[in-house]
Amino acid sequence: MNPVREVTPNVDADAVLAGAQFIDAFRVEIGAATVSAREACTRMVLNGPRWVDALTRLRNILVTPFGLKTSGEGAPAPGGLIGLFPVLSETPERLVAGFDDSHLDFRLVVDVAGDDTNRQVTSTTLVRTNNLLGRTYLTLITPFHKQVVRSMMARIAEPAR
Repeated sequence: MNPVREVTPNVDADAVLAGAQFIDAFRVEIGAATVSAREACTRMVLNGPRWVDALTRLRNILVTPFGLKTSGEGAPAPGGLIGLFPVLSETPERLVAGFDDSHLDFRLVVDVAGDDTNRQVTSTTLVRTNNLLGRTYLTLITPFHKQVVRSMMARIAEPAR
């Protein structure tokens, strides 16, 4: 059974990405495990399933002719990079990563909450499309998005078992 479940997003969308047209959130319970938001994001992004890496490589190949950003592109971020995601802000309990591109703007919010015996990590995705290409891209990736996030979030719980 996958320990990851979809939950109602609980972030201030206007503060994170004003005008976001897409927002969803997933949560995984990690029990008494101690993890910071950066550690949780790193486990998700850098230790994800190989099939997610393959999808990312395919995506990079397909979007290059359209001038969209690919892995490793973009301006330096205040908190460095986690995988291809620039870290925009960070506390031990919350990490915000993402970037703005010509077709859409994207944010990933990783929150760690709970007490010493019952912690959980929530991953919230926000997207604001900027044009027809962005709306088309979002429509095409949405069916894959939920499965990708669930698989990546499951990696957070594995070390805690």
